[in-house]
Amino acid sequence: MGTIRIANAPCSWGVLEFDLDEEAAGFAQVLDEMAQAGYEGTELGDWGFMPTDPEVLRGELQKRGLSMLGAFVPVALADADQHEGGVQLALKTAKLLAAVGDAPFIVLADNNGTVPARTQNAGRITPEQGLSESQWETFAQGADKVAQTVLNETGVRTVFHHHCAGYVETPAEVAALLDNTDPKLLGLCIDMGHYTYGGGDPVEVIQKYADRIWHVHFKDCHAEIAAEARAKGWDYFEAVRHGVFCELGKGEVDFQAVKAELDKMDFSGWIVVEQDVLPGMGTPLDSAKRNRDFIKQLGL
Repeated sequence: MGTIRIANAPCSWGVLEFDLDEEAAGFAQVLDEMAQAGYEGTELGDWGFMPTDPEVLRGELQKRGLSMLGAFVPVALADADQHEGGVQLALKTAKLLAAVGDAPFIVLADNNGTVPARTQNAGRITPEQGLSESQWETFAQGADKVAQTVLNETGVRTVFHHHCAGYVETPAEVAALLDNTDPKLLGLCIDMGHYTYGGGDPVEVIQKYADRIWHVHFKDCHAEIAAEARAKGWDYFEAVRHGVFCELGKGEVDFQAVKAELDKMDFSGWIVVEQDVLPGMGTPLDSAKRNRDFIKQLGL
């Protein structure tokens, strides 16, 4: 059995990578409440959300008993002109992680929410809305370039986070990404909620790609809200606003089966709880406590 530790992420407090009008909680409140709810670690959130001076950030983490284990880095990988900027953002972030982190990951993703067709049709993407063969080549080359440069210069590894409202959402798109990237360089951050809302079964993807799964996000997906979002044509943000990513155990993800697969592969690392909410939604501290209690019931 691998050693598994449980973390949460700023997105559970409405701190998202998107340019939203509402104001999210500050980093001190988020870290205080994470620790209060019983988590051992956190991801970084957007660059600048937490202190970017390593000594200051290390002090903020240490006084709450939290580890830093990763950072979400969005890059428009389908556009070759965006690759170099993405590399530089990932490098800057990885250097901070390396200075304060506990075996951290760059959590690379598409620049989600920036392509109108993908944002509008999240949860019901068709093959026609996907990348062409040449675009896949560009996308994969960019992902490998980020991962290789970050590894060479900082020793930090990179995982890719498939995500609704981006170009890697459906099971076929996740498979295409993995088939076209270097398995030694790029792992998969499997997110249960996004994979489910994107039309897949998390248990199946864990079984198929166990060797590529280096990082895990526990997120649930509310079946009835997802169905309503598809029927009414809600865009990604409207679905989130209605609670498509609900508290753990209240959606359709079979977390007992997921845990069984992680046990089979002897997964060792972090499981990060993510309950994506928009700023001001819900009661994040209460949800974080209930989500931690749910995971304890799984034996974690």
